[in-house]
Amino acid sequence: MQDPVTSNPNYSEGKKIVLNIMCAQLMVSEQFYEILKPLDLSPEQFNVLRILRGAKGEPVNMSVIQERMIAKTSNTTRLVDKLLLKEFVTRMICPGNRRKMEITITEKGLEALKELDPKVDAHEAEFAKRLDTKEQQQLNLLLEKFRGL
Repeated sequence: MQDPVTSNPNYSEGKKIVLNIMCAQLMVSEQFYEILKPLDLSPEQFNVLRILRGAKGEPVNMSVIQERMIAKTSNTTRLVDKLLLKEFVTRMICPGNRRKMEITITEKGLEALKELDPKVDAHEAEFAKRLDTKEQQQLNLLLEKFRGL
């Protein structure tokens, strides 16, 4: 199978960058989906659970979840609804503002993350080990610059 990046020697460096990032993202995502599949979770649902775990038992407002999401275009309400059906989260009306909903991770949600954590860590380590520490730092700096950070 031909590599989409190196298959055309006439590609500009800019095109190669974009293609390399797209290919790398696809490779990482496909394996990540496989990790989440047994629990019937999407990466976006996983992200919501991690945000809620970070709140250490405190309820989190839907708008806070939305702003902390990696994929800002995700429909947070729909994601939370699916997590409710799995009993990974609870939803309550905010006592101080009845128009706001507060979300809390359940013990079942925490157990799901506990089960996934070592698999996700191994997944990340599998890609990181392809580069030495200095290369990892350099790649992170370049990607942050690429993203405008």
